[in-house]
Amino acid sequence: MALSWNEIKDRALAFSKEWQEETKENAESKSFWDGFFNIFGVSRRRLASFEQPVKKLGGKYGFIDLFWKGTLLVEHKSKGKNLDKAYSQALEYFSGLKERELPKYVLVSDFANFRLYDLDAKEDYRFSINDLHSNIRLFGFIAGYQKKIFKEADPVNIKAAELLGRLHDQLEDSGYVGHPLEVLLVRLLFCLFADSTSIFERDLFKEYVELKTSEDGSNLGALLSEFFQVLNTPVVKRLKSLDESLNQFPYINGKLFEEPLPIPAFNSQMRDMLLDCCNLNWGKISPAIFGSMFQSVMKPNERRNLGAHYTSEKNILKLIKPLFLDELWEEFARVKNNKNKLKIFHKNLAELKFLDPACGCGNFLIISYRELRLLELEILRELDRSGQLVLDIAAVVQVDVDQFCGIEYDEWPVRISEVAMWLMDHQMNLLVSEEFGSYYTRLPLRKAARIVHGNALRIDWEDVIPKSELNYILGNPPFVGHQWRNKEQMEDMDIVFGKNSTTKRLDYVTAWHYKSSTFIQNTSIKTGFVSTNSICQGEQVPILWQKLFDEFSVKIHFAHQTFKWNNEAKAKAAVHVIIIGFACYDIKNKLLYEYENINSTPHERKVSNINGYLASGNNVFIKSRGKPIHGYPAMFKGSQPTDGGHLILSEIDKNELINNEPKSKNWIKEYIGGAEFLRGKKRYCLWLENCPPNELKKMPLVLEHLKLVSESRLKSATASVREYAKYPSLFTQIRQPDSDYLLIPRVSSENRKYIPIGYLTKDIIINDSAIALPNANLFTFGILTSVMHMTWTKYTCGRLKSDFRYSPAIYNNFPWPKDPNSKNKTKITKCAKQVLAVRAEFPDSSLADLYNPLTMPPKLVKAHQNLDKAVDLCYRSKSFHNEMARIEYLFELYNEYTDN
Repeated sequence: MALSWNEIKDRALAFSKEWQEETKENAESKSFWDGFFNIFGVSRRRLASFEQPVKKLGGKYGFIDLFWKGTLLVEHKSKGKNLDKAYSQALEYFSGLKERELPKYVLVSDFANFRLYDLDAKEDYRFSINDLHSNIRLFGFIAGYQKKIFKEADPVNIKAAELLGRLHDQLEDSGYVGHPLEVLLVRLLFCLFADSTSIFERDLFKEYVELKTSEDGSNLGALLSEFFQVLNTPVVKRLKSLDESLNQFPYINGKLFEEPLPIPAFNSQMRDMLLDCCNLNWGKISPAIFGSMFQSVMKPNERRNLGAHYTSEKNILKLIKPLFLDELWEEFARVKNNKNKLKIFHKNLAELKFLDPACGCGNFLIISYRELRLLELEILRELDRSGQLVLDIAAVVQVDVDQFCGIEYDEWPVRISEVAMWLMDHQMNLLVSEEFGSYYTRLPLRKAARIVHGNALRIDWEDVIPKSELNYILGNPPFVGHQWRNKEQMEDMDIVFGKNSTTKRLDYVTAWHYKSSTFIQNTSIKTGFVSTNSICQGEQVPILWQKLFDEFSVKIHFAHQTFKWNNEAKAKAAVHVIIIGFACYDIKNKLLYEYENINSTPHERKVSNINGYLASGNNVFIKSRGKPIHGYPAMFKGSQPTDGGHLILSEIDKNELINNEPKSKNWIKEYIGGAEFLRGKKRYCLWLENCPPNELKKMPLVLEHLKLVSESRLKSATASVREYAKYPSLFTQIRQPDSDYLLIPRVSSENRKYIPIGYLTKDIIINDSAIALPNANLFTFGILTSVMHMTWTKYTCGRLKSDFRYSPAIYNNFPWPKDPNSKNKTKITKCAKQVLAVRAEFPDSSLADLYNPLTMPPKLVKAHQNLDKAVDLCYRSKSFHNEMARIEYLFELYNEYTDN
């Protein structure tokens, strides 16, 4: 079990202090490195060996000081020795190692200083032993963590989309709209790209517009129509009298210029805009990113957030690398020195087929195609080194766009994705050309990605690509919560799942998971989707994942836990997502990508199983239940007024009402919910549950409030609320405890380590934005405010965005300690009392302030740490190293409690 980073950092600090005091020249390096590995809670003996003999160039033998095959080579020197020479000496050993033994890291040290060389990232880090704890994350690979780095997109895409956006507006204002406008812009996009990337001779299209069209733009539309016709005509079939300026352009084909369009009417301003577009270097444009931004120029309401709706390459790589790319590169590394196996691998690469059943503008397909072509380029380099490559590049480039298929609901993105795939194809052809010194292009266009316009949840995917040919399904289906689905989307869910009431609580994206699972039965197809994180939280887990696991034998092969899905645009669109890769067969090692927070870089961990909550461990399904599985008191939501705000009073409203109507004072009570509790704010309500009619009659101002309540309820679309218009003096749902109670906010920030909870008297009215637990003793308080309970909450609660959304179901399912002894219970009670005592020392600070990670008082931090230790001991004597150890233990305990 990997240690937490805080524990590793503490160990590193202790190690540094110990070895800073070691000043002798004969310090024992073996003890040093045994201690170094112990920082991470792993045995050096199991992973690495000292004095590994290796035959160097020239036939002489040397000895590697410390060697972990395939991972780490250490060259250790006496204190003060030259570490540059040590690094050179380390590299000399490489020639005597087998390829699979070559390390990813080289580390040199002289006890006092470290230099770590990351050979894959081509980076090196230098620091003293005093700063080891500050740099300890660099060694995450020792503890089983692996940091993944992804590339970012080029911001030039935004400028390009803005230029085309202005041209779009002018054409639309002129009356050129709808499908013709969409096709025209896609054609112009292709021509602009072709002009910058040698599909056309450099700037040939720009020259044609500048020299052949009039400055007022009056003949530009007609000449473009003729131009498109020429691009769609083979050179041998063109008119002999065709203007030479047109005949210079190649035959494109691909049906891109086949459809006749109405002739647009340009003016001088529109002509200038087109020339502005021609002046941009479109060769720098990313076809993957530009497509989505280009789509946004078609929607005026999205224009000011241009770029906010595309998916960054960095995030696309998070999906495609573990889905297929990493495995392909690993296979390449195994076969690259065997030319026959390499050729077979190349052939297999060109036979892979991909489907994105919600492809939008093709982002995932385009980046996947690019990465496949980059791998193919490495294959060609290897073949070229051995003299196996023929001179005709066209004969050996085998990966092509027709390996990729997509389904898209809107027609406009379909057209964009088709063209964007061709643009990416040409960019990769240019790379091949640069590599081998021979210009290579695929003209005329003979193959295309198969992008089908239709509803992916209603069409048969076999009509797009036979499953017998398909290898991978991937993409980013629509993010629509169950409460936001429109009528058509609800019908889609019924078509996929059947008219099942339980699945109506699922997010729209789950329909793609379910349909994919049915499609890939009895195949080796692997699927990877980006999804809203809510499908692996709360009630959706047993509804969706138990169905997929049990009915279709689905196994999760890799998963990214919750992170922020954003992009590099000026107005960033960010949602909180997960990535799940699955198939209908099992594998030994699954990959779980864990995040310290939603903005951090993931750490890769190999696990034996990933369950529906995206935790390692056995499959478990926490089902909603009305009663606790334990013997502790029940909790419930507070009262709900549904009053149009007319029973609720601010401090000013309360004082004004009492001043004008003193009798009302007896019927006003403090009114509290999650927000008021956390922020220390005061609100009040009219609580008239036991108010006699003769008393009410004496309070005309209160009666005015009740009249407004009745009117508000009568306007409700809910029948039960309208019924309560008859009872305006009452809350529609009354759930006020008849004893003092513990309050738990229903929503709390994800940034807090603990959800703040606290005791209130029965006279304070709790509303439905908070939960009440009556008769809760200090032991109960201590358990519920512990990191143990917070871990359970984090994995099993629903979320509002990324914030925790607590509910009685979380409490009802929580596995309390099994038969705690009186000593442990007394310890928890004492520590819980201390937490409350420390909080009381800060009467002017709200709970939101006290539990903000940046402002939490050290005394309160310490009090909670002591409480956490006491709670942990109530579960088991062995400490929990990290959050994953806790949740795995709790899931096992839950299974034990519920199996009976």
